[in-house]
Amino acid sequence: MTIDGTTMTQPPIAWRYCGNQLKRWRIQTDVSREDLAREAGYSYEAIKSMEQGRRKPTRRVLDIADDMCDARGKLRAATDYLEPEKYPARTHEFMQAEASALALHSYENVFIPGLLQTEEYARALLDAHCPPLDDETIEQRLTARMQRREKLESKPTSLFTFVIYEAALRTSVGGRETMRRQLEHVADMGQLRNVSVQVLPADTGAHAGLNGAFVLLETEEREHYAYEESHEMRYLYGDPEKVRVLRERHGMIRMQALNAEQSARFLRRVAAEL
Repeated sequence: MTIDGTTMTQPPIAWRYCGNQLKRWRIQTDVSREDLAREAGYSYEAIKSMEQGRRKPTRRVLDIADDMCDARGKLRAATDYLEPEKYPARTHEFMQAEASALALHSYENVFIPGLLQTEEYARALLDAHCPPLDDETIEQRLTARMQRREKLESKPTSLFTFVIYEAALRTSVGGRETMRRQLEHVADMGQLRNVSVQVLPADTGAHAGLNGAFVLLETEEREHYAYEESHEMRYLYGDPEKVRVLRERHGMIRMQALNAEQSARFLRRVAAEL
C-alpha cells in the first residue's frame, strides 16, 4: 500500500493474530485495558497498540494477561511465535536446499562465506547491518548462522568448496584481531577432507567472478540450484540453463584461483600481517 508516495508495510501477521487473541481473552473475562496496563506496567495506549497488532505483544504482557484472564497457558504460549525470523523470508528456500546439499560450491567476493564465519566476525557483520537490527534479531540470526556452520563437520560425506576473492580477506570486519582469527579459521576449515578453500588473488586482474557472488547446490534428490543475492534481491534458480551458466563461470573461477595448498599459505600469510 502506498500513501503520499511512501510504501506502508503491514506489521507481521503473528503480531496481529496474537494481539487479536489478547483482546478476545481480555473482553471474555471482563479485564479492562486499564487493569491490564496497570498490572503489566504499560500505558493504556501501549496495550491498545499490541491488541491492534501495531506493536509486538511483549512476553511480560502475555504472562500477566494469561494469569488475569485465566487463559491456562494459551496466551503465554504465543511468545514462541513472536520470535524474530532466523533468516530473512526470501532466503528460506535456499537454507532448506543447503541443509540437504550433497555438494555446495560457493564463490564470494566481498565477505567470508557464511559457513566459514566465526561467531565474532558474523556478529560484527550483523552489528553493521543497515537499517540497524534489534538485539533479539541479531542473536537469532547469529545462532542460526553458527548452526549452519556445523554442516561442514556434521556432514563429512558432503562436499563443500569455497573460492574467496582476496578483497574479502583484506576487509577488516570487526577489527584486526577478529579478522586474524577469522582467516586462521578459514585456513583450518580448508584442512577438512570434505572442504576445499581457494583464494582468488586480486592481482589476477579481470576475472570471471567480477559480476558477483553465487552458490551452486546439488541436493540429495539430485536437484541442482544456483543462488545469488545483492542488497535487496535474493534469487534461488532451478532453471537448468541459468544453473549451467553459473557452473561454467564457477569452473573458470576455480581455474583462475590458487590451489588449496597455495591458498592455505596465502590465508596464513595475510593473517600474520594483521
